[in-house]
Amino acid sequence: MDLENTLASHLSQISPPNMALAESAAKREASLAKPPGSLGRLEGLAIQLAAIQSSSKPRHENKLMVVCAADHGVVEEGVSPYPQSVTRQQIENFSKGGGAITTLCATAGVRVILLDVGVNFDFKDKPGVINKKIAFGTKNLAKGPAMTRDEAIQSVLTGIEVVLAQPHLDLVAAGEMGIGNTTPSSCICCVYTGLSPEAATGKGSGLDNDRIAHKVSVVRKALDLNKPNPVDPIDVLAKVGGLEIGAMTGVYLGAAIRRAGIVIDGFIAAAAATLAEKLSPGISRYFIAGHRSQEPAHQAFLDHLRLKPLLDLNMWLGEGSGAAIAMFVAQCAVNHFNEMRTLEEASIDDPVEV
Repeated sequence: MDLENTLASHLSQISPPNMALAESAAKREASLAKPPGSLGRLEGLAIQLAAIQSSSKPRHENKLMVVCAADHGVVEEGVSPYPQSVTRQQIENFSKGGGAITTLCATAGVRVILLDVGVNFDFKDKPGVINKKIAFGTKNLAKGPAMTRDEAIQSVLTGIEVVLAQPHLDLVAAGEMGIGNTTPSSCICCVYTGLSPEAATGKGSGLDNDRIAHKVSVVRKALDLNKPNPVDPIDVLAKVGGLEIGAMTGVYLGAAIRRAGIVIDGFIAAAAATLAEKLSPGISRYFIAGHRSQEPAHQAFLDHLRLKPLLDLNMWLGEGSGAAIAMFVAQCAVNHFNEMRTLEEASIDDPVEV
C-alpha cells in the first residue's frame, strides 16, 4: 500500500465523539451536589471527555505527551536567535529529565515520548529517544519546498503509528522541539486563517523588532514562492511546514483513532491541529485548547478551530508546556465528575422554587 492510501486508511478509522453519552453525562453533571454550572469549564470538559472516550466514566490516568523533534533549513535565513544545534541539545536535556516539558509532565503525571523525525544529528539509538528520522531537517522553505510530498506524508504517518503503538490512552498531547519552527507555523497560519505575514509572525524564541520584520519577509517570500494549496493540507505541509509539525499532526490523528482527548498546546501545536482538522474534518471535536500562547497569531488558530483555551498564563515556551499543565486541569474535571455524589446520594435538598 502506498503512503497516500495508508494515510487514507488511517483517516477512515476516525469516528465522531459519542453524543448519546454526552447527553447522559450532561444529566449526571446536572445532578451533582452543587449549583448547576458552578464548576464552570470543568463541567463541559468532563462531558466532552465522556463523549470522546465513549465512556460513562471518563478517564485521565493514561496521559501521554509526544515531543516531536526536527530541524528546519530556514534557520539559515536568520529567523531565530538560537543556532540549530539547540534542537539537539534540548533533546539531550529532555532525555535526562532536565527540560521544562519533562519537569511539567512529571508534575502532572504525564508520560513523555521523545520522537526524532528530523533532527540534524544522529542520536545513535540514544536511550529515551525514539529514532524515526525521515531526513536531517527540512530544506529552506524560502528557497523552495521544505520537503517532498512523500516526506510530508511519512511524517504524519510516523506520528499516527507511534500513538497507535501505545497500550492505553486517555489524554494525548503533542509537544515540539525544532529551532526555527515558528516560521513554518506562521506560513500555515497565513494559509488557513487569512492573516497577513505581518500579523501571523511573532518573536518566536525572542527576536527583536528588526529581526521580526526580517522574519516577516521570509514568511512572505516562502508563500509567494511555494504557493501552498489550502485545499490540500499535505501540499501545505510539504511546501511550508516541518517534519515535527507533520508528526504532531499525526499524533492528533492517532489519538482520535484511539478515542483519546487531544490537548492542544500553543502556536506550533495549533498549526499541526489545523492540518489535522483539514485532513479529518470534525476531529476538532476531540480537541481541548490547553492555553492561549503569547505568540500573537495563536488566537487566530484558536478562532479558526473554534476553540476556547482553558488557561492563559502568559506562556510562549512551546514544547507542549501549556498542554501538560492543562492535562492536570482535565484530571480535575474527570475526578469531580466521577467521584462527586449526586444531590440524591448526598441527601441534599433540591433548590426551592420561588
